[in-house]
Amino acid sequence: MENRTEVHEFILIGLTDDPELQFPLFIMFTLIYLITLLGNLGIIALISWDSGLHTPMYFFLCNLSLVDFGYSSTITPKVMAGLLTGEKIISYNECASQMFFFGIFVVTENFLLAFMAYDRHAAVCKPLHYTITMTPTVCARLANSAYICGFLASSIVTGSTFSLSFCRSNVVHHFFCDIPPLLILSCSDTHIIELLFFILGTFNSIFPFLVIFTSYLLIFITILKIHSAEGRQKTFSTCVSHLTAVSMFYGTIIFMYFQPSSSHSMDSDKIASVFYTMVIPMLNPVIYSIRNKDIKNAFSKAVRRQ
Repeated sequence: MENRTEVHEFILIGLTDDPELQFPLFIMFTLIYLITLLGNLGIIALISWDSGLHTPMYFFLCNLSLVDFGYSSTITPKVMAGLLTGEKIISYNECASQMFFFGIFVVTENFLLAFMAYDRHAAVCKPLHYTITMTPTVCARLANSAYICGFLASSIVTGSTFSLSFCRSNVVHHFFCDIPPLLILSCSDTHIIELLFFILGTFNSIFPFLVIFTSYLLIFITILKIHSAEGRQKTFSTCVSHLTAVSMFYGTIIFMYFQPSSSHSMDSDKIASVFYTMVIPMLNPVIYSIRNKDIKNAFSKAVRRQ
């Protein structure tokens, strides 16, 4: 009990103190959030409605859209409210809840991206065994394991962070309750917890990354064996969307969390955080839809029926 915090609320410093920028930023983030909602909920609705999209690839895409919707909704509304009203205070419990749910969605997305890569590997490298390999039961178990990993990792991280004592300051130099800025505020010894977070983050990142890397290495080897240039291009095009999403996600995660606390720059962290908390969840539905004939056809059929 002696490690309990003496702080009952935190003050989020936000994105900017310039009043001239706050309303334009509010408009911009409102548009981003609306596009995120429409895009991800639209993907979920289309996949649920069209029986032609009831395949493993679209099952994982549906879960990815749900996760993107979840972690954007965990952060963006609070940021929008702060820009509109100037309210920067967040309660201790609300801060812990924000970190907890955000952690669940980020780790879950990490594993979903890995399982989507494995699905593409099964489809490209072993097409004749695809229906046997990626059965509905296997897909459900993979998706459930992603959510379980997200829940366990986020529980450990949030519990460890909020067992620290925050007696130096309650001003968080960020626009949401993230790990690095909260560790800076702690007057407890954070070396062991930072090591724990690094080990946990490494496992939750390296394992999915190895699955993605191995899957695409085998996919590229298979593509190179295709004699027709048109066939190689057609096969590779089925993986472009996923590769783009993976590159954006891992680029920002590595930049944000795999460097020492002393190396963090507030401005660069905020820019990277805006990208992966708001922009990536908005872009993923666009990336997976713009080159996808199945999604376009399902959308056309839905419009014609209406």
